[in-house]
Amino acid sequence: MFRLSVALFAFAVLVGCREETAAPEPVIRGLKVYEVTEVERSQTRRFPSVLEPSDLIVLSFEIGGRLAEFDLDVGQRLSKGEDVARLDPETLRLQVETAEAAVAQAQASARNAADTLARQQELLSRGTTTRVAVDDAQAQSDSAAAALVQAQKSLESARENLEKAGLRAPIDSIVNSVDATAFATVGAGAPIATVYSPDEFEVSFSVNFDAASELVVGKAATIRLADRPDIMLDAVVSEIGSRADAVSSFPIVLRLQETNPLLKAGMAVEAAIEFPLPAREGYPIPISALIKDGLSGSPGDAQTPAQAGVYVFDRASSTVKRQVITVGGVRENMVVVVDGLAPGDLVASAGVSFLKDGQEVRLLGPEG
Repeated sequence: MFRLSVALFAFAVLVGCREETAAPEPVIRGLKVYEVTEVERSQTRRFPSVLEPSDLIVLSFEIGGRLAEFDLDVGQRLSKGEDVARLDPETLRLQVETAEAAVAQAQASARNAADTLARQQELLSRGTTTRVAVDDAQAQSDSAAAALVQAQKSLESARENLEKAGLRAPIDSIVNSVDATAFATVGAGAPIATVYSPDEFEVSFSVNFDAASELVVGKAATIRLADRPDIMLDAVVSEIGSRADAVSSFPIVLRLQETNPLLKAGMAVEAAIEFPLPAREGYPIPISALIKDGLSGSPGDAQTPAQAGVYVFDRASSTVKRQVITVGGVRENMVVVVDGLAPGDLVASAGVSFLKDGQEVRLLGPEG
């Protein structure tokens, strides 16, 4: 019995020793890093906005009248010279006919007056009438001639009005709004519809004083469609408001320099403009390098740059050290660091959420 107990004890000790020697060594995580080298001197700021037509054209009749039936829809494309709406022509045709009759009557009166004048002049030469009678005939002839001219002008006006009964698109355009209904009576100049060119758009937004002071008319910008982020279009600053539309908020207008068949008024877009960095220069690093555990960093504001945390590889100890950086701006998928890093630093660029300060790592190699 004693021998059996000793044997069991020896077996237990042996197993324990084997378990101790078989314990796995801690795994050293591989680290993918980004080498800080490139220098940036500007940042890209983005502003949400809405695509708007550069110019809205209000279509209206030069004369008043009753609208005929017409079919016009918002968003409809129109070709230059295409009919938009028409006035009921019956009243206008009646006015033309009335004016034509007035001209005929005036012509007859003018002929009669001219004949009377001729007869009076002949009688005066024979001595059978007076100068007063001739002068009266001359006045009536002049009056009839003037009435004929006035009747002819009225006829021309009536015919022009009949031509103006049709409202046509002045350019290739898109209907922005329809402001009248069929069979309604409209006055001269009353809006019937508004249209805009499909090739001329702009966006507007507001910036603070510091940003406005960095902009000049003609400065390059880009416009990205919110619904199609792959579509980016060139634009330039076309207007800079000299007066704030709100407290320290200055209006900026960008005019697109190119177009796309997908563009429509009212589309959500994002405008991007490059501004100088708050510091003289900075270093771009991937956005994936930022630590997102909420333990460090601040969003910043117009006066204070944003701060964030990153892990920097320490060559001497093969560990990562947590480092606070100051972010001066964003460029595409990179953040531009203006303080906290130096050329040659190796910043963890992947798996950041699995790291901790002082953790030993195995360097896999820099991204850039």
